[in-house]
Amino acid sequence: MTLTTPQILIFAILVAMMGLFLWGRFRHDVVALAALLACVISGLVPSGVAFSGFGHPAVITVACVLVLSQGLRSTGAVDWLARSILPRDAGRITTLLALIGLGAALSGFMNNVGAMALLMPIAVQLSGRLKLAPGQILMPLAFGTILGGMTTLVGTPPNLIVSGFREEAGLGQFAMFDFAPVGTAVATLGVLFVALIGWRLVPARKSAAGTGFDTGTYLTEVRVPDGGKAVGLTLRDFEAKIEDSGAQIIGLVRNEVRLTAPHGLRRIKAGDVLVLQADVDALAEALGSVANFFDFRRVR
Repeated sequence: MTLTTPQILIFAILVAMMGLFLWGRFRHDVVALAALLACVISGLVPSGVAFSGFGHPAVITVACVLVLSQGLRSTGAVDWLARSILPRDAGRITTLLALIGLGAALSGFMNNVGAMALLMPIAVQLSGRLKLAPGQILMPLAFGTILGGMTTLVGTPPNLIVSGFREEAGLGQFAMFDFAPVGTAVATLGVLFVALIGWRLVPARKSAAGTGFDTGTYLTEVRVPDGGKAVGLTLRDFEAKIEDSGAQIIGLVRNEVRLTAPHGLRRIKAGDVLVLQADVDALAEALGSVANFFDFRRVR
């Protein structure tokens, strides 16, 4: 079988694109756009429809899911949910089941990468309490978020693409939970396997220096609500109240003006946003300590 010129060109573009992805020198979106332009220049894709894919319902839905993910992150909803669901003093299996199950549930309604990123600090903290290598929790959590994406229409882009092709074939789109009967069964079995057996198969790697996995400190922005308990306190007084949590005030945002290292005698007003810094090992305790004073704006 002899390949035609268009077939040779498309294979060459695919090989070059995959090579650039593996090389990692250029951003993935730049490589993808370059591949699209190469297809247009070579005549493989008509110029009139080159960018029609950006208006595909699957692309728009994925963009909306990303907006939803950012909203959940900015409001601190995921952090509140994690503090409410995850057991504090349970054993390894129970804690892993709760963490991985939460990751799977979140990824059914938001981007799985976003769900993983939001739960990573908590996973690293739990690894210390459970005396496990961070990788033994992070890898199972990653698999859990992937499995959870199979349960809903918006959980993963392939489901949206298949739904779009089904509509173009005249069979109608899939509904939100049409994937749930099979997806939930597979995700449940997968989460159980990963939590009970899979994490044991992950190598407990240590760093070359023997100091383990270090994530440094995290920044948390919290907004002072009207009538909040923190209103009227000086920054120094508030730091004294949360001293046991290990969190420190490193910034203040007032009327869209950001102040770095604000003076300790400055009084807190309603609508202020305080930038707190906490070590990852004390992150959960720090968030719990300030929960009575603030509405969580976002955690990053």
